[in-house]
Amino acid sequence: MTLLRPLARGLAVALLGALLAGCISLLPKQKPAQLYRFGVSAPPTAPRLSGPARFSVQAVPIGFAAAAAGDTILTITGDEAAYIAGSRWVTSASSLFDAAVTRAFDADGGPARLIPRGEAVRPDYALKLDVRTFEARYDHGQAAAPTIVVELYAGLVRRSSEAVAPPPAERIFQASVPASENRAGAIAAAFDSAVRKVLGDMVAWVDAKGA
Repeated sequence: MTLLRPLARGLAVALLGALLAGCISLLPKQKPAQLYRFGVSAPPTAPRLSGPARFSVQAVPIGFAAAAAGDTILTITGDEAAYIAGSRWVTSASSLFDAAVTRAFDADGGPARLIPRGEAVRPDYALKLDVRTFEARYDHGQAAAPTIVVELYAGLVRRSSEAVAPPPAERIFQASVPASENRAGAIAAAFDSAVRKVLGDMVAWVDAKGA
């Protein structure tokens, strides 16, 4: 009896290992998430201006609605919020939006010139941006294609050497773009169109206010 116990224990351990190995091999394989991006194409631009009329703008870190700031794609159906399963942004939505802002100013032909954050230059204006809404709304049920809604707050403050700085200029920009189909690719394309619209309007506004 004393000789059988170690053998039985060894067999039990070996059997448990085989069962565990079998369980691991039988786990379903997850499909990789489909990745999307927005803000790659810049808004339409006006002819580039040159000369002393140009002015500098520096954007403070962009605020972003917390539920939509990550790499998941936020949807709203009535009072319920959810994310599109199996589909993500290539990186966080806040990072993609930040890059899109830079791209929009770089492509713009107006007088505003965006200075990168951290650059040791005193800009003429500080630009505060806050993405307050960034979602796909299923207003007609989940079977229908959603409408993409992007809402952007912009505040432009002049960096004045005077004791009392002038009041900031403020405006809300909004775009609502219906997706062509109720599928992730079409929804991502509608997000791209909505971002292009709000950034085009915002840059044109900055051009006008700063000049």
